[in-house]
Parts: sequence; C-alpha cells; structure tokens
Amino acid sequence: MTNTTQKKSDKTTQKKRIGEYLLSSGLITSSNLQQGLKRQGQAGGRLGSNLIEMGFIGVEDLIGYLSTKFGVPGLDLFSINITPDVLAIIPKDKIQQLSILPVSIDDRTITLAMANPMDHDVIKEIEFSIAKKVIPVVSPAFMLETAISSFLKNPGQSIIGPALAEMVELGRGEKLPNIDSLLQHMLRAGADDLLLTPGASPSLKISNRLRRLTVPALTTADCERYARELIPFHEWEKFQKKQDYGLSISVPRVGRFRVTLYRQRDAIAIAIRPIFEKIPSLEELNLPEWISDIALKPQGLILVSGPAGHGKSTTLSAMVDIINSTKGCNIITLEDPIEYLHKHKRSNISQREIGRDVVSFSEGMRHALRQAPDVIVVGEMRDKETFEIALQAAISGHLVISTVHSDNATSIIERVINMFEPHEQAIARMMLAESFLTSIAQRLVPKKDHHGRILAIEKLANSHRVKKMIREGKTHQIRSQMQIGGEDFVSIDISLANLYKQGVIDFEDGALYADDQKLFKDLARS
Repeated sequence: MTNTTQKKSDKTTQKKRIGEYLLSSGLITSSNLQQGLKRQGQAGGRLGSNLIEMGFIGVEDLIGYLSTKFGVPGLDLFSINITPDVLAIIPKDKIQQLSILPVSIDDRTITLAMANPMDHDVIKEIEFSIAKKVIPVVSPAFMLETAISSFLKNPGQSIIGPALAEMVELGRGEKLPNIDSLLQHMLRAGADDLLLTPGASPSLKISNRLRRLTVPALTTADCERYARELIPFHEWEKFQKKQDYGLSISVPRVGRFRVTLYRQRDAIAIAIRPIFEKIPSLEELNLPEWISDIALKPQGLILVSGPAGHGKSTTLSAMVDIINSTKGCNIITLEDPIEYLHKHKRSNISQREIGRDVVSFSEGMRHALRQAPDVIVVGEMRDKETFEIALQAAISGHLVISTVHSDNATSIIERVINMFEPHEQAIARMMLAESFLTSIAQRLVPKKDHHGRILAIEKLANSHRVKKMIREGKTHQIRSQMQIGGEDFVSIDISLANLYKQGVIDFEDGALYADDQKLFKDLARS
C-alpha cells in the first residue's frame, strides 16, 4: 500500500471512529453525521471541527471523545492563557514543526498539548531537549492550529484563550462582521489575504489555500459598504473613474494593510493583505546570504519576479533594509502602494506612492534621476519608458531594484527586450548585458506541516557566458544549457528539490511549483 493510500485509509478510519462514538453516545444523529461528512467532502477540514461549526456538537463533546480515545486528559485551549515564559521553553520552529504547545511547567515536568498524545517519538524528543518529563494532554486540532498560528504571528506575547475563541466564533456567526473584525480575524488566523467578493462568503487565503468563513455570502451592497469604509471619502470618485484602486491603510489598534479594490461583473471586489511593521531578515525569508552581497553593489539592475502574492515586495524591502543598515545612501522608492515603512538608518529614504505622491512609475523614474539618488527601487516595471529609464540609470552609476511579472528568472530578459521596438532591441540587449546584475524568481510553497509557506528561489547572475547570451539574443538557451545549475544559474527546480530532500515541503507541492516537473522529480529522487 502506498503512503498516499495509507493516509486516505487512516483518515477514513478516523471519520468512522469519531462518527461511531458520537452516534453511540447519542450526541449526534445519522443525519447530522451525513451532513458533516458531506461538508467535509466539499470544504475539507476535520470532521469534529465541522460538526462543531455546524452546531451539532459542542467543544466539550469533542474533547470528551478525544480524551476517551487516547486515555489522557483533554484540554480546552480557548479557556486558558499561556504566558510567554512557558511558550519560550520550546523553540518556535519545534512548536510549528511538531504541532505541539507547552501549556504549563514546573521544576520537573511540562504539560504539552498535542493532537496525538500517543506520538511517543515527539514526547521523547521534547523530554531529551528540555530535560523535563512530558505530561501529554489532548486538544482538538483546530484549537492547536489556531493557537500555534497566533503564537507564530505574535512571538513574545501571551496566548489568550478567550481571544482565540472570539476569533473562531467570528467564523460561525450568522451576521456579517464589520471590517475591523474581519481584519482582526485575518491577523489572528495567520492569513496572507482577506478576499471579499459578491456571491461568496468572506474568504481567507492561508498557505495558498482558500478558506471561507461560515457566514452568509456577500451581496453587491455588502462589498460596496466595505469598500466605502476602506477608501477615504475624497478618493471615492477617483476609484469610480479608474475601476481599479490600490492603497495602504492603518487601522488603530489593529495594524496596517494593503488594499486592492476592483470591478468584476459590475460589482466591487476587494483583496486585503496585512503589512507588518518589522521588515523580515534574509534568514526569516529563507533567502540566501549572497542576496546581501548583490544588494550592496554600487550600480546595476536587480530584477525580482514571481506570481502575485509570493513575496516580491517583501524581498525588495529586505534588500532596501540591508542597504539602509549598511551604507550611507540616498534611496528613492516608487511603490503602489507603500507597504513597509522604512526608517532612516545609515541612509536617507524617500518613499513615494503612485497616485498620491507621483502620477506613475515612469513619471517617478524621470523625477528620481534629478533627486540625487544612489538607489532607486521601483515597485513594478510595467512599460517601455520605465524600463528605458531604469537601464539608463543602472548604466550611469545607480543601483536599480525592481519587480517584473515574469514566469522565471530567464524569461525576464526577453520580457524586458520585447518592450522595445524591433529596431531598438539590439541596443536594449547591449544596455541590459552591461547593466544587469541578477534576476531572482520566487515561489512561496506550503510547508509540509501546513503551518505557513517557505520561499523557493531561482537565480540568474550576469556571468560572462550569460552576458554573451543576452547580447546574442540566446537567453532562451540558458535553461537548457545550464539545467544542472552552477554559480550563475540555479533553477527553481533545484531549489524545490532541495526543500523536498530537507523534509520541508511535500513532493506533490514541489512538483506543482516546478518549472520542469520531470527535472524536479529526477532531482528529488536522486
């Protein structure tokens, strides 16, 4: 039997066990069970959690079942608080990797909340690492996932059980929550995006997976009401004319967010992403140290590509923070909208927002060259004029860092060249060959434990042979000629295969995000 088949079999057995227990205990009816199984087939999740959300059983019923099944005490994590000193006894990467949570300690023991308290390997590992006897208790998986996600998003703070309960209850209400409640819920759930679309319930994207809140579907009027709450009154007319609108907002006592509003089927839809105050380090982003070296180059062009929502802006901000912390420069950024707020460190930073401080990226680029910049950061290069000014700036002694929409690190080159008219492309190739430093393509891939995502990157550096290929218009040959990788080219397939071999991602997810699935599979199995 394959591992996949075994997992499916185990899940089916688990469904039957909990269903049979709840039926035999008189806690649910056969109809309740069928509805719960149907919902699980449609929306995923665990059967017990679904039955709770549907109102068929209470949390105490599920905890009672788990306690009986495993023969250890059950614990309602939403009824207790866990202090930072207790949480700090186990490294957060272990908490995330093993899906465990320390809830109390004394001189000789630690009480550990687990979804599977019979996992003796985990218990032995913790006992060995902290030299205390583990007392396991069982908590429902959805409670553990919620509590661990909150802890990872707010390290150094207490876990407040009742606050987590409020967050989960938000997803079970019959009335639509206000926008502040939705934003708080997104942060507590550790979601990457909040999506508001007519005809569907408010939805969260967590580790590339869509999860709908169990509240009524939004109407066109609901989405317009949310939009009017988010957009300043004086900006509403501008949105009406443009049909697409982006801005960053600050909500008191909640946080900062990037908001994108757009029209679909003559109605308003909204995508909201949290912006965090702290700029992540290269290590936290799983970016290699050589990015620091390339960011500190005095001049040239650095390009970052990847799908929307895969961390391009965060990578740019991390590079800017490296420069800001290391060199005395004048840095000009052009952003749509401004996400991370940079403080002046060793450098001066001027952050300009498209539509508010400057009309467009190309207009901002023209003005930036007269503002004594050492570094110019362009949120996105979309047109020929912006590329042309960027190439000129890179050749004339400036460092230019930007994102580009492209499939991979090599196709960026052709995308830049194809912006120009045919009779201009030979000159564009020469300019790009001289100014280009590095192209980075990135993907955020779900982790194996499903707690968050990890970055896989592809690198193309401008070595002598790459420079020659750019000049001769042979960049399409880079992937075939340099497939096995080297100092100047490391494909996304190699990065994904390494993450799989390290046990960080699942094989299926690696294959899904690979550029060449056959190459990835060969590398992963070698």
